[in-house]
Amino acid sequence: MAIQIAPMLAVSSGQAAIDYYRAAFGAKLLWQVEKGEVVAGLEFGGAKFFLAEESPEHGTRGPASAGFTTVRIEVFVDDPIAVQEQALAAGATDHSPVTEDHYEMQGPEPIRRIAQGAVVDPFGHIWLIGKILQ
Repeated sequence: MAIQIAPMLAVSSGQAAIDYYRAAFGAKLLWQVEKGEVVAGLEFGGAKFFLAEESPEHGTRGPASAGFTTVRIEVFVDDPIAVQEQALAAGATDHSPVTEDHYEMQGPEPIRRIAQGAVVDPFGHIWLIGKILQ
């Protein structure tokens, strides 16, 4: 089996988060457990991610409760401006507008240009929304 990595986001309200991610990104609900805290699996454009209600007794708090986040979630899409606008309309706050930046990154496929902006979702997670322009 190929290794997969998917974030598990800690949120203050599982159902509110499911509703937000569906509205903001068109996420599809894959599964949901409602035994105590809400835990769910979602998919956005083929990329899977998970969410769970905060559980301080198990060591997890969302960024809104903790007062900060330690992870930024990067999403690459065909139209970052449209996705950012959709996320804002669903309740995110603007972190930075989509702008084009130039990089000189080395590697087998060097990235030279990227268009990227960011929003903060209602639960405190920072989503960078971009497109690699080369």
